[in-house]
Amino acid sequence: MSSAAGRGTLLAAVFASGMVFLDGTVVNVALPRLGRELDASVADLQWTVNGYLLMLAAFVLLGGALGDRFGRRRIFLLGVVWFTAASVLCGLAQGTGWLVGARFLQGAGGALLTPGSLSVLQSSFHPDDRGRAIGAWSGLSGVSTALGPFIGGWLIDALSWRWIFFLNVPLAVLVVLATIRWVPESRDENLSRTRAEGRQHRGFDVAGALLGALALGGITYALIDAPGRGLGAPPVWGAALAGVVGAVAFVLLERRRGDTAMLPTGLFSSRLFSVLNIFTVVVYAALSGFTFFLAVYLQNVVGWSALLTGLALLPMTVLLLIGSARAGALSARIGPRLPLTIGPVVAAAGLLLLRGVGPGASYWVDVLPGVVLFGAGLTLVVAPLTASVLAAVSDRFAGVASGFNNAAARAGGLLAVAALPLMVGLSGGGYEQHGELTDAFRGAMLWCAGLLLAGAVLAVSLIHRPPREAPPSQPCHTLPAATPPARKQARGRAA
Repeated sequence: MSSAAGRGTLLAAVFASGMVFLDGTVVNVALPRLGRELDASVADLQWTVNGYLLMLAAFVLLGGALGDRFGRRRIFLLGVVWFTAASVLCGLAQGTGWLVGARFLQGAGGALLTPGSLSVLQSSFHPDDRGRAIGAWSGLSGVSTALGPFIGGWLIDALSWRWIFFLNVPLAVLVVLATIRWVPESRDENLSRTRAEGRQHRGFDVAGALLGALALGGITYALIDAPGRGLGAPPVWGAALAGVVGAVAFVLLERRRGDTAMLPTGLFSSRLFSVLNIFTVVVYAALSGFTFFLAVYLQNVVGWSALLTGLALLPMTVLLLIGSARAGALSARIGPRLPLTIGPVVAAAGLLLLRGVGPGASYWVDVLPGVVLFGAGLTLVVAPLTASVLAAVSDRFAGVASGFNNAAARAGGLLAVAALPLMVGLSGGGYEQHGELTDAFRGAMLWCAGLLLAGAVLAVSLIHRPPREAPPSQPCHTLPAATPPARKQARGRAA
């Protein structure tokens, strides 16, 4: 952490993952303006968010596996360039079809760079500094997530919603330069040894990735299309059936392929790893549902501008910036159970307060308390959750573990954005009707608070301090850890 190489590696990882996380939230602020300009329905707005999340959730595992085999830095750089090119296409969109298609491409690029941003930290830093590096990454990346609405609001009001996508171009240039200069290459050395000994390595689990995409895509399509067509419409139940069949086929395929699968099922012999990822789905579903509804509600009902809507969420940014590293250090001392229990409860209290916001609401009295509570709860969760997921498995599976945890987070958000409008009765052009949107917003906040409380129950019941190494029951315990950093990269790093 004290070396130039360490700081440069951290900078590249933070800014790259920040682009992905920022684009996952900044679009929410743009939805009302984008909807009016492109004449979009609620379903179009959902797909603008979910096309991106779907590709992230479906292919982030494949992105992690590609990095483990071909080099984490190499795949990371490819993802940055791909993501940036797709961002430019989003900014040039002339209709909802074009925009949604570009968002699908953008999500695919994010699936390549997101696991790489964390696995390069896991494989590059000395174990004694790794926790601090991951804590800093979690905090600063979380800041970019919260900062997205503020930056997006300013760009939307001052220029156009298109500039929230063009913003990625200068950020990508900085990431590419920092990666080339400082980030060491690393890969799964067990795969390298297999090739060196002339033994055949089974190909990538492309079928698994496609089945995962089918499962998520089918269920998402059914949830989004149901309000307009009805639950009994053939396209709706047909898509739902395809999603369920895809999910079952995915599990069976991964079990048959064993450790060569895109998602080695041996990872789930660690109960802690399994529970942490269920917790991730629940908490990030609440986060995505909250940000999707709040940004539209504050503009279309309360009557705020895009910039004021972004400013309303600024306290979350400050709390994440100040508190995430401290939350990670606290979790390292006392274990993750307490932070992961208290955090969701505090965040749920914030959402319940925000249910009372209405037209003419005061920011200081009506909005700020709920936002502060939600941000404080999120701060307690982000860093301890990330560090615990990686500590629950062997270093060899850093890319796959981080990829799956990212997939779990995106899947939670994907399903929340798809399901909540259906559950609260919002469809068509309802987001432009004050009464209909108010009822939907208050119902959505209640559902999101319930999800957070369910996460707290899960944490207090089943989450414990992770072991320093993977449990002996995991099949990876006979395999070496990830490659240590190159000697020249290690010089100057704190012991």
